[in-house]
Amino acid sequence: MIDKIQATSSLFTSAAGAAKASDKTENSLLGTAVSAAASTVVGPTFASVLGNMANETVNTLKKSEGAAFAGIQGTASTREVVDAMLQADQSLKTAIAIRDKVVNAYLEITKMQI
Repeated sequence: MIDKIQATSSLFTSAAGAAKASDKTENSLLGTAVSAAASTVVGPTFASVLGNMANETVNTLKKSEGAAFAGIQGTASTREVVDAMLQADQSLKTAIAIRDKVVNAYLEITKMQI
């Protein structure tokens, strides 16, 4: 995915450099670069990435809950339980931080004048 992003940015860079030659070619090159970038970038959407992250967080929390029960029953070591809890804590803190950033971005957009 990073390679696709870099390829897209190189399209914009080359289009911008060529566009400085004349105003007439600026619109056609930039339009071509934008349409080429839009047609070549295929990958997960923002919503699917957030959905996958949420699913992974939930799975991590369920795994840590299972480890806690295993620790109570005596079938898991203290280290395994602590590792699972720390991983769940980190996942939850990451999810909360991303949620806060999304909410702040939404609030900033709603403050914009049309």
